[in-house]
Amino acid sequence: MSVRNALLALLEQGPRYGYQLRAEFEDRTGGTWPLNVGQVYTTLNRLERDGFVEGRGEDGDGHVVYVVTAAGREEVAAWFGSPVSRTQPPREELAIKLALAVTVPGVDVAAVIQQQRSATMTALQDYTRLKRRATGDDPGELAWGLVLDSLVFTAEAEIRWLDHCEARLRRAATERRTSSVEAVETADPSSEGAHR
Repeated sequence: MSVRNALLALLEQGPRYGYQLRAEFEDRTGGTWPLNVGQVYTTLNRLERDGFVEGRGEDGDGHVVYVVTAAGREEVAAWFGSPVSRTQPPREELAIKLALAVTVPGVDVAAVIQQQRSATMTALQDYTRLKRRATGDDPGELAWGLVLDSLVFTAEAEIRWLDHCEARLRRAATERRTSSVEAVETADPSSEGAHR
């Protein structure tokens, strides 16, 4: 997720200080990806260093107010005008966990999959309940509805992937058993299979 570009997009709508940006970001995304205010201010400092925003003094409460520059507007336009890159896939913790689980002796991979499936089903039910409530046409409701749609589709895809992982594990176990039996039969001419 590009917090940098999201903050620039919010600043395009008017001057804001860090706490306002954090609150607005979380409001528009339904609090799905909470931001640490320190992360917001660190990002603002980098954006200022790179010429995308400018600090415009302090408001009455001593908060530094930021505005987007022309270069910042160009950056936002480029962000909205470009697809999200899939060449460097994000680290997916669940994929890493399962990849390691199948290679670490003693891990019950089927139990790991079942536990995750149960948690994902619970999350999917929660998202679906929230979707029923987020049906308004105002931009804030629409934004939250789109985030919920993404969460629902991601959870559904994760469940399908977990089903696929379970099927692959069963297939691999069957193939290992078949290979072991064939190896025993080949090594032991007195075995039943060798007399056929």
